[in-house]
Amino acid sequence: MKFPKKLYQKIIQREAQNSLRKLGKKKSPIDFSSNDYLGFAKSEILFDKTHQFLVDNNSKINGATGSRLLSGNHKLYTVVEKQLAKLHNSETSLIFNSGYDANIGFFASVPQRGDIVLYDELIHASIRDGIQLSNAKSFKFKHNDTKDLEEKILRFTQNNDSEIYVITESVFSMDGDSPDLIAMSQIIQKHANVHFVIDEAHALGVFDFGLIQKLQLENNIFARIITFGKGLGCHGAAILGSEQLQQYLVNFARSFIYTTGLSPHALATIKIAYEELAFSNSLEKLQENIQHFISESNRLQLNFIESTSAIHCCIISGNEHVKSMALQLQQQGFEVKPILSPTVPTNQERLRFCLHAYNSKEEITNVLENLATFV
Repeated sequence: MKFPKKLYQKIIQREAQNSLRKLGKKKSPIDFSSNDYLGFAKSEILFDKTHQFLVDNNSKINGATGSRLLSGNHKLYTVVEKQLAKLHNSETSLIFNSGYDANIGFFASVPQRGDIVLYDELIHASIRDGIQLSNAKSFKFKHNDTKDLEEKILRFTQNNDSEIYVITESVFSMDGDSPDLIAMSQIIQKHANVHFVIDEAHALGVFDFGLIQKLQLENNIFARIITFGKGLGCHGAAILGSEQLQQYLVNFARSFIYTTGLSPHALATIKIAYEELAFSNSLEKLQENIQHFISESNRLQLNFIESTSAIHCCIISGNEHVKSMALQLQQQGFEVKPILSPTVPTNQERLRFCLHAYNSKEEITNVLENLATFV
C-alpha cells in the first residue's frame, strides 16, 4: 500500500533530529517515570474494593453502551459526580473520558469569537489543541510571570469588553514547578470579565485534593480540570465549576457529547480511589520522598528545576545527549525517561524524574548518585 510522500518525509525528519518516538516496554525495575505517584494504579486493595463494590451494587456491566446523552448515563455517574463536587468544594463536577477530552471540550467550546485566551507559554499540549479549535484569539504570557500576565490583562481589558480566560497549571508536567496562584488570583479578581481556569492534573493526589483547595482559592476559579490517571491511578477526568458551566458543557462540549461514556468499572474505581485517598498514608510517604529527593540533589549539587511536586527535571541539552544519559540510568536499573524536543523546546531537553510513595529513600539516593557520575 502506498504511503503519502509528505508524511514519510516528516518521519525521516524526526529520525534525523533523533526525536522519532517509539512505543517501548518498561525494562528497568525501579520506577522513576510513571505518573502513579501514590501507587494506586498498582494497589490490589483498590482493585479488590472496586470489584466488591460493583458486585454489591449488582453492576456487572462491561460498558456504558453509548454516549451519556443517549444510553450511557448510568447511575454511577450521578454518584461519583456528586462525590467529586462535595470533596472539591464545587457546585458541580462533570466527568470526561480523559484529561485530553476535558481540555479539548472546554477550550474548543467556552471561549467565543471575540474573546481572549491568555495561556502560560509552557501550557500542556491538550490545552493548546483545544485553544486552536476555538474561535477566540489567544496569546501566551511568560512562564509563571505575574507581571507579564497583568500587563496583558490590562492591555486587553482597556481595548475591548471581551471575556478573557486565563489558563495555567497548578503543577507543570514538564517542569514540576508551580505558579504563584494567590498572586494570579488577586490580579484576576480585579476584573469582572476575566476568568481563571486551572489544570490540576499533576496536583491531585500529590497535594491532597489539589493546590487550589490547599490555598483555599476554590471560589476564585471559574473552572478546574482534574484528572484521575495520575495521582489516583485510574482513568478519566472532570471539570469542576458552577451549575451553569456544567449545563453549558453538556450542550456544547463536543468531546463530551459525541463519545461513549466510561464503564461502571471505571467510575467505581474513581469512587474507591477517592475513598482510599482520605485515609491512605501514601501521601505522607510521597511528601517524605519529595523532601529527600530535594535534599539529596542539593547535596550532590545537581541542577534541577525548582519543584516541590512529584516531578523533578534536570536539563540536559540535546536529544542524543539526554537519551544517552537516560540509557545509562536504565542500565543501572532505574526507569528514567528522557524528554525530547519538540515536546520541550530545543536545548531544554531533560531527564524527568517522577517520585512515588513506593520509592525507597535508598533508591532515590542511588539514582541521584548515579546521575552525578554522568553529568
